Amino acid sequence: MPRPTPADGLRFAFGTLTVIPVHVRRWDREAARAGMLCAPLAGLVVGLGAAAAGSALLALGAGPLLASVAAVAVPAAATRGLHLDGLADTADGLGSGKAADDALRIMKQSDIGPFGVITLVLTLLAQVAALTGLYDESWTHGATATVIAATTARLALTLAARAGVPAARPEGLGAAVAETVPTPAAVAVLAATTAAAAAAGLPGGTAMAAQNAAAVVLGCAAAGLLLRHCVRRFGGVTGDVFGGLAETTATTVLLVLALGQHAQ
Repeated sequence: MPRPTPADGLRFAFGTLTVIPVHVRRWDREAARAGMLCAPLAGLVVGLGAAAAGSALLALGAGPLLASVAAVAVPAAATRGLHLDGLADTADGLGSGKAADDALRIMKQSDIGPFGVITLVLTLLAQVAALTGLYDESWTHGATATVIAATTARLALTLAARAGVPAARPEGLGAAVAETVPTPAAVAVLAATTAAAAAAGLPGGTAMAAQNAAAVVLGCAAAGLLLRHCVRRFGGVTGDVFGGLAETTATTVLLVLALGQHAQ
């Protein structure tokens, strides 16, 4: 089979990580690798849509709180809530305290347990609260943070799909993409995303550029800690774990940017 083209990678990324209607022509390991390397681009598009929604509401006279709710709602809608669902299922699995097989079975159930509900509520509150402070500062602060958070959230998926991180199950999205990305390629995407975030902050000065870069690195670090814990508890990654990683990363990025802005 020929090597996947960049278009194949983009189709895989947008077809699996967003609701944008694209036809995924290839569903093999080569295409999965290309798709996961393109994951931050899918996040960039989602983030731009979310930033546009929040900024439009501000322009229409809405307050920062309503703008923040819209900016948080767009990524949820753009994934049909799958990342939030994954976060809740991962929280239920980890919170159960059960062995790997039992925890994975809990995660596959359609209902959400108390750990999942609490985690969802606190995560969404944290995202809205952080963005409210940023949009209150200016629409550019809120919009930039929204884009960086969404892009970094998908970057965390690229890093989680790197070699050496096994799948917990033999089926599902986790198995389809696990260990498809060579570690040097994952590091290169991390460096490129961090540099792009820093460049986006340069108009506001070197301090803002450094803050944006730190937000990307710390967001991925938080995802790395969660990933390590999930691999130890479940034996590998699943589609739910990928969703949990994305939401954890986005929340961390927004908190870092909000706290950094408050400290200036």
